[in-house]
Amino acid sequence: MAQLLLPKSIIALRDYSLRKFLGDLVAGVTVGLVALPLAMAFSIASGVPPQSGIYCAIVAGFLISALGGSMTQIGGPTGAFVVVVADIVQRHGMDGLFMVTLMAGVFLMLLGLTGLGTAVKYIPRPVVIGFTNGIAVLIASTQLKDFFGLQIEKVPGDFLERMRSIAAHWGTLSLDTTLLAASALLLIILMMRFVKRVPGAIVALVIGTGVAWALQLPVSTIQSTYGGIPGGLPTLQIPAFRPDLILPLLSPVLTVTMLGAIESLLSAVVADRMSGDRHNPNVELVAQGVANVASPLFGGLPATGAIARTATNIRAGAKTPVAGMIHSVTLLAILLFATSLAGHIPLCILSAILFVVAYNMGEWGEIPEILKLSKADIAVWLITFALTVLADLTVAVEAGMILAALLFIRKVTLTTTVERVTPEYIEEGHIHSLQSVDIPEGAVVFRIHGPFLFGATDKLETIIDQIDELPRVVLLRLRNMTAIDATGLHALEDLAERLRASGRTLVICGMRQQPARLFSQAEFHRHLGDENIQPSLRDAVQRAREILAVEG
Repeated sequence: MAQLLLPKSIIALRDYSLRKFLGDLVAGVTVGLVALPLAMAFSIASGVPPQSGIYCAIVAGFLISALGGSMTQIGGPTGAFVVVVADIVQRHGMDGLFMVTLMAGVFLMLLGLTGLGTAVKYIPRPVVIGFTNGIAVLIASTQLKDFFGLQIEKVPGDFLERMRSIAAHWGTLSLDTTLLAASALLLIILMMRFVKRVPGAIVALVIGTGVAWALQLPVSTIQSTYGGIPGGLPTLQIPAFRPDLILPLLSPVLTVTMLGAIESLLSAVVADRMSGDRHNPNVELVAQGVANVASPLFGGLPATGAIARTATNIRAGAKTPVAGMIHSVTLLAILLFATSLAGHIPLCILSAILFVVAYNMGEWGEIPEILKLSKADIAVWLITFALTVLADLTVAVEAGMILAALLFIRKVTLTTTVERVTPEYIEEGHIHSLQSVDIPEGAVVFRIHGPFLFGATDKLETIIDQIDELPRVVLLRLRNMTAIDATGLHALEDLAERLRASGRTLVICGMRQQPARLFSQAEFHRHLGDENIQPSLRDAVQRAREILAVEG
């Protein structure tokens, strides 16, 4: 049991070396520089001083790496929390925000300690994509004022009111601010396209700040708007405990808890795919909980795993959680020695960076895939998206989950059939029978039995865990897979890509009516090829022989 709760930082020390440390050092400094503008931008977008994001990245980032269940996860403030934090601050002030963060931290620890970390998998993909799209739209909308330099005293929290206010004040647009922000945005996009190894956000930040300072452009900066960033170490400050806020804050606490869990575990999955590691979800959630309890004690924001910074960390050569700890130390060094320089950063540059963050987190490429699914899946996605933008995230996720649960019940009940067994039915079953075919050497058969819906997709780890030991052809028998949804389909797409990347071929066979219809709508054949989707096990075995003959 103790072994199961060990942080990855302890496990990594067993075979740590100088080579690994050098890789972690370069990666940690790189991602620390990338995290600086993001931490400030997320704070400002949330309606709090810029140093709150930096404090969060230092304190929470260090704890998440030191105590977490992922080798390369980077933690800190993220775009997912911007809308929620802004709403909490507007309604309940900083005391309310600190209480929400503390309470969410306790809930996250309980999720991890009770082994419920894996429960996040029961949120279906259309719901996740719907509120991710919605959050991205909301973040972008909050940045329009600073990007164009509009003179709006207070930007409304409601999306429609915000857009009306922006339209009403469009005549106050600042040409200097807009040109500087647009140039920074273009530079970031070009860097992402042509110089991927160099963080475009850092380049745009340095060049944009330098140009604004050298030309004395009349643009709003961190210094002019917030009075700069206090230097020195973050100080311990016990938040005021407000028992009267516990019940009113319960809904945002659950939202922050849920978002923290989802974002962290999604980020850890991305890290696993890029690094080849396997994270421990329950240890990761305990670390996220500890980090969120500690962050408000130093004036920080809620924290979670950050997908973009985690990916940057791995690309820069990170091997262990030491890189994440170095990322926090790098930010601390900047806080101690370079805050006077940070005060010159124009707010419009941070807005340009957040536009890119919003676009990247939106997973817009998933929308065409969802539109190929059933009308019910499309409705779940669309309702979750619309409610996220027009209502709030808590309502959106609640509605999405209720709809998904009803669809789950419907799909399961539709798989129940009562049929008469006829001689024709028995004869048809022979071509699907494992006993009626000889599996050639060089091929292996797996089967899925029962509905393959959200919550069941982790069962594919049976294949993924032994992927390097499998023969060249993997046959997946779907005769007894009675139903599938968008999450299950996405999991099979991912399996197909992983097998192809390992030099193996996936052949699926024997689909029933509902899975076959969804596979066709989603154009699943693009991942396998039409020739690797066969009507029966007998046909799939023949296809395996053809593949082995060509490759042999």
